[in-house]
Amino acid sequence: MRPLQISPDTAVKLAEALNVPLERLMHMPQHILLQKMMELAKQEQEASDNNTPDKQE
Repeated sequence: MRPLQISPDTAVKLAEALNVPLERLMHMPQHILLQKMMELAKQEQEASDNNTPDKQE
């Protein structure tokens, strides 16, 4: 399996966000990486939804 085709800056940011070593990230299968990115986005969305008060008038 060949390494992911992403820029070094993107790889470093993703490794930090997903809390995985950079080497592991670069050899992670693409479908697993996409799944982890979707989970991360969902967590961030839930966190932002919890931090913004609902506007009920």
